[in-house]
Amino acid sequence: MQKLFHTKSIDDMLASRHDLKRTLHAKDLVFLGIGAIIGAGIFVITGVAAAKYAGPAIMLSFVLAGIACGLAALCYSELTAMIPISGSAYSYAYATMGELVAWIIGWDLVLEYAMSASTVAIGWSGYFTSLLGGLGIHLPKMLTASLFMAEGGFINLPAALVVGALTYVLIIGIRESASANNIMVLVKVAMVVLFILAGMGSVKASNWTPFMPFGFSGMMTGAGVIFFAYIGFDAVSTAAQEAINPETDVPKGIITSLAICTVLYLLTAAVLTGMISYKELNVPAPIAAALHHIGQGDLAFIIEVGALIGMTSVILVLLLGQSRVFYTMGRDGLLPPWASEVHAEYKTPHVSTLTVGAAVALVAAFVPLNVLSELVSLGTLFAFGVVCGGVLLLRRSRPDLERPFHCPGVPYVPVAGMAACAYLMFNLPFTTWLLFVVWMAAGLGVYFKYSIHHSEMRKPG
Repeated sequence: MQKLFHTKSIDDMLASRHDLKRTLHAKDLVFLGIGAIIGAGIFVITGVAAAKYAGPAIMLSFVLAGIACGLAALCYSELTAMIPISGSAYSYAYATMGELVAWIIGWDLVLEYAMSASTVAIGWSGYFTSLLGGLGIHLPKMLTASLFMAEGGFINLPAALVVGALTYVLIIGIRESASANNIMVLVKVAMVVLFILAGMGSVKASNWTPFMPFGFSGMMTGAGVIFFAYIGFDAVSTAAQEAINPETDVPKGIITSLAICTVLYLLTAAVLTGMISYKELNVPAPIAAALHHIGQGDLAFIIEVGALIGMTSVILVLLLGQSRVFYTMGRDGLLPPWASEVHAEYKTPHVSTLTVGAAVALVAAFVPLNVLSELVSLGTLFAFGVVCGGVLLLRRSRPDLERPFHCPGVPYVPVAGMAACAYLMFNLPFTTWLLFVVWMAAGLGVYFKYSIHHSEMRKPG
């Protein structure tokens, strides 16, 4: 039983971190963070959460979720600067809490990365099909919806194809992936700013009344739900092993990307709920709906194009994050050896990337995913809480380690981070918790069936 909680040596982790190619600068890491954060959350979840849970108080929901993320981001920054390797929260848990907790976090991260990527790919397909329809091009339903999702559907081909294309980009090189992401990030940030500027003049204070129609509890539930919109800043930490100066640049990437997105989210929520009644926002494209409401149909089309580009970059970064987590788990023996193979020329974990891409594409193509953003949020909040706890444990167990970035206010910031994550978790619906428990139980089954018998740490010598 004690071996289940054996921690992995940080020195050993750092000694084996030279397989992947180091090409990412601080700017690339900031763009990776923004690329993962701004996507389905701001273009879809904001409106849904306002209509169903928080009303105009969705603005406060964003502030609260942003504070929770900010606390976690400071903890992430300390750990990733100290342990600049792939794996994100999984690696930090292995170093601080042991193998079993690390496996639980690694399995949990599949919800944040792979499941989110499949969900966003289905959303991408919906936007793509809608835009083609606006141009007079109508794809048959059998090629744009899964067999179980709609009558006449068979395969969501656009969703599978976009995942396949991005998987290829990730395999041929992290530098190429980052360059593609940087372009997409510039476009979608421009679209968000354009919406804010275009909508400001149409804001009516009467749309903000009542401000908190679902009460304080609704606002808090909204914070837990729109936490989905913040998912992604921690993907920066999964690329630490491919950063040129990870000790300084990864914390910059995490904190800067989160700060920029928080400001954009708050402004978007304020303008959106001011342009149109929150009751009308429970639609697939709330931003476009608000623009149509004020007679800006042409601009709505442009914003939809920006949303399409935005979701493309989200899928890219989520695929990147999941493949790097699997790569690290493969090195540790908790996944089969293929997960840690590195391409001789491209210096990327090509087999892990291809496997993740294929799985995500299949799920997006054939499985009817009604976006379970609450489930993804719950899994991410759980991982964030573990990271905050990891800072406390390492400050006590390894005070001698060099810390290029110091999380301020220890122990108060990590404790506050854990409390904030726990509070948001417990404001999510019971059915979400039930699904989460089932998912984690399945993960434990895999661990005790395979991983515990192949762990590198358990091998003699």
